[in-house]
Amino acid sequence: MTEEIREITARVKVLREIEEISGETLAKELGFDPGEYNSWESGEADFPVGALVEIAARFKVDLSELITGKTSKLTTFCLTRAAEAPEVSRRPMYDYWNLAYNFHRKKAEPFLVEAKAESESKPLSLNTHPGQEFNYVLEGRLLISVGGHEMELGPGDCIYYDSSEPHGMKALGGVRARFLSVVL
Repeated sequence: MTEEIREITARVKVLREIEEISGETLAKELGFDPGEYNSWESGEADFPVGALVEIAARFKVDLSELITGKTSKLTTFCLTRAAEAPEVSRRPMYDYWNLAYNFHRKKAEPFLVEAKAESESKPLSLNTHPGQEFNYVLEGRLLISVGGHEMELGPGDCIYYDSSEPHGMKALGGVRARFLSVVL
């Protein structure tokens, strides 16, 4: 378990303990499988970004605070210049950059996501989390699976879906795919 994951799990546990609820209760409340949630909180598996979004909303903290331990402060607007968004390392096949990391009390979490070129040779990794998600492809080709339906998307294509359905994506054609992802 990396230090970053250790710190995130510690913050989640503290939030849970402050409200005196068990991991199983939190998992059921948020619609997560209790066994899967336990593997996240124990550090055996990494929390998916969507799950962290739900946990942050449940405890009324910003996602950036849950991930970094630092409180966001901006309430009127936040400007994120090109190449200045902080990277959020969550899964090895993807790189995420938080595009509104310092805006306080966001209603959605916008990310720039890169599916690595080598993800094409790996099996599609599916995950679920409560809420909805919007993906807009900026470059490359992306294979996306939502609820058992596989689709190829290219630049300018977008998809909006119920993220409680099993979903995942990977780059196609041996090159990276970059897309905007908004988790609601």
